[in-house]
Amino acid sequence: MQHRIIVLGAGYAGAVAAGRLAKRLRREDVAITLVNAEPDFVERVRMHQLATGQNLRPRPFREMFAGTGVELKLAEVTAVDVDRRTVTVTDADSAEAQELAYDSLVYALGSHWNTHGVPGTAEHAHEIAGRPGALRLRERLARLEAGEPVVVVGGGLTGLEAATEIAEARPDLDVALAARGSLGDWLSPKGRGHLRDVCAGLGITVHENTAVTRVDADHVTTADGTSVPAAVTVWTTGFAVHPIARATTLEVSDTGQIVVDATMRSVSHPDVYAVGDAAMAMGPGDKPLRMSCASGTPAAWHAADTLAARLTGGKLPNASLRYFNQCISLGRKEGLIQYVTADDRAVRAALTGRLAALYKELVCKGAAWGVANPTLGMPTRRRPVVGSGTRAQEPSAVDAEA
Repeated sequence: MQHRIIVLGAGYAGAVAAGRLAKRLRREDVAITLVNAEPDFVERVRMHQLATGQNLRPRPFREMFAGTGVELKLAEVTAVDVDRRTVTVTDADSAEAQELAYDSLVYALGSHWNTHGVPGTAEHAHEIAGRPGALRLRERLARLEAGEPVVVVGGGLTGLEAATEIAEARPDLDVALAARGSLGDWLSPKGRGHLRDVCAGLGITVHENTAVTRVDADHVTTADGTSVPAAVTVWTTGFAVHPIARATTLEVSDTGQIVVDATMRSVSHPDVYAVGDAAMAMGPGDKPLRMSCASGTPAAWHAADTLAARLTGGKLPNASLRYFNQCISLGRKEGLIQYVTADDRAVRAALTGRLAALYKELVCKGAAWGVANPTLGMPTRRRPVVGSGTRAQEPSAVDAEA
């Protein structure tokens, strides 16, 4: 009988993990099922582009995984029982509930926008953490008349990309950015300087050291009581993980992320792996990896490789998850590549301008290519699963690492 592997979620991390497992393992030994609610891959790093009216290339999963042996199941995950090793899903077509059994689970359900409980945010703000939100914002921006105010709340990477993209695409709008700290305070002096120049050139009003405490239909209110006009508010203050993991007996962090070891395996349930935003994984300097494509993709490679090694009796890979740079698009013509230490701290060096924009575009295209071609560019030798004549079982932690 085949070893049943279920991958939940087909964002960057989940899709990459499914494809890499298909490349590493023999079809006669394993059955890989990829569960996702949408039929197409979502380039999450381009949602600010989608929101401003740009059209993205469709990437259907059925085409991407055709011939790989990965079975795509379009369904919404509603529950996970890690003690019974089952997943409950609601089929996208019939809306019927179904229970799927697994031997190994790769949890990659990702994250969504985080309102932080700020009053009025859920009712009045827009988000770009996914395609539905980006499309709603796209429709709303298209209806705005010249001179109307747009406020982007959040001075992180997503906020910077959203504010600059909107300001470049709609120079007739009054675009503002509200940042809790100073603008780009984590960047190098060169990076901060370039960021300020770009914002000034695009006419973006920057409210620094400003916490937004309420969102209304036509304005936001800051901690000091200031009212900032906003026909549209875009909320980009971070991400919150899918709540399903917290409802299980998995060990999770305060943020609801699944706590994993250095091989991306759950510390409480060795048949569960977590990748992407759903995982609380420690990186260099004993710092948690941040929620990002830059963390999720290499973590997915590592999880797939370690799971495959355990199933086949191979040697566990010794991968080091680290950072090299932060890539920020500042519209279509400007960019910022901030080089960082292994634990994600900015160094002096930074690439700016048009060349940085091209660099970021290549990174985005490379990430999408890796998902769209899940079994290309890797060794073709596949080892048989240990004990595949019956139901292959994963070795214990002691056996696997002996």
